[in-house]
Amino acid sequence: MKEVKIESTLYVYNSLKELPESVQDLMSKAAEARNKAYAPYSKFNVGAALLLDNGEVVIGSNQENASYPSGLCAERTVIFYKGAKYPDAKILKMVITASSQINKTTSPIPPCGACRQVIVEYEINQKSPIEIYFMGETGKVVKSNSLKNLLPLVFDKSVL
Repeated sequence: MKEVKIESTLYVYNSLKELPESVQDLMSKAAEARNKAYAPYSKFNVGAALLLDNGEVVIGSNQENASYPSGLCAERTVIFYKGAKYPDAKILKMVITASSQINKTTSPIPPCGACRQVIVEYEINQKSPIEIYFMGETGKVVKSNSLKNLLPLVFDKSVL
């Protein structure tokens, strides 16, 4: 048997004010998208924004459905929209913010497993990392230089 150690590096900022202004602006757009989420069942609103290498910013929010599996997270909503509208553009940055209609979210909320899988597929296909920032409604912000820090053992087309 051989032991394998996997390490990830994340950066934790105490607040949005510590981030570069360009990331603060992007997070503001994600917060606008979050406020437009359709989340009548979970009462959990998520917004995401992408900065593309062509300068475009794309936003998305979670969209729920009474048939729960038919809903879609904000991260997948925005990344699929990017794929449809700007298929040749690379994603430089992704920002995510989440809030609850029940409790105040002050801890960083990372993407779910399904979203991580989708994001890593785009990262692999574009052959360059995607910077990811995530937060709750307020409080600390976490930055990862690549989705691979959040999903170190990726499943991709190379294993098919």
